[in-house]
Amino acid sequence: MATASSPTNPWLRIILPSLSLLACLVLWHLAATYKLDLGLVSFVYVPPPAAVAEAAWNLATSPKLLPHLGSSLGRVFAGYFAAAVLGVGIGLFIGRWKSLESILLPPLEVLRPIPAVAWIPLAILMFPSSELSMIFITFTGALFPILLNTIHGVEAVDKRLVASARSLGAKPWAILREIILPGAAPSIITGLSIGMGTSWFCLVTAEMVSGQWGIGYYTWESYLIRRYPDIVVGMLLIGVLGMGSSFLIKSTGRFLIPWYHLRRNV
Repeated sequence: MATASSPTNPWLRIILPSLSLLACLVLWHLAATYKLDLGLVSFVYVPPPAAVAEAAWNLATSPKLLPHLGSSLGRVFAGYFAAAVLGVGIGLFIGRWKSLESILLPPLEVLRPIPAVAWIPLAILMFPSSELSMIFITFTGALFPILLNTIHGVEAVDKRLVASARSLGAKPWAILREIILPGAAPSIITGLSIGMGTSWFCLVTAEMVSGQWGIGYYTWESYLIRRYPDIVVGMLLIGVLGMGSSFLIKSTGRFLIPWYHLRRNV
């Protein structure tokens, strides 16, 4: 049975988002074409959709597109996968054993609020190459959402299930593998999806400072040389890549934990 919050007609799931995007496009076109100036917000220098489409075509047919994409994707996924392994692993242990929480969580909580841009000078000093420093920035951006969601997922597992398994003679590793991990899986998937988005956000910040190739560097370079349509192209490309990456994580999660989504739709 479909949930009350989702349209029952499958066509509405296509039509409504399309109309929403079309409305945003029309408003953007009108504001940029007529150079709308509201005082606090001005569209005088914002390029219209037609100019952005032309710039997007020029980038798509340029030999620079693949190096920019390859550099950004490589940095994001390298930092993200490292953050996923450490974030899920440390989160499982912190959420499961309170003694480890007292030791590991305080320093992590101190580091968590530090923004990505503040890590850039230290990352440049710590790593021998700018490439590793940019990967480290994406790693820090993804680590904390994954870590905290994993901890919350483990803590939300029903304690009665753990007690029942222990009374039946299950060992600690079996409990972790058979009860804790499946029970925390929905929260872990959520953290992985959020972490992917923050990885892209942090990558753009790092590439603006240290990169020579990449979508973030392309966007910042376009601003410096006043190619305003290219700025919007870079922003939209980052949005599409981030959305596609998050969708990939969510789809993988639905495949790995089908019982959770079946229970939600009942």
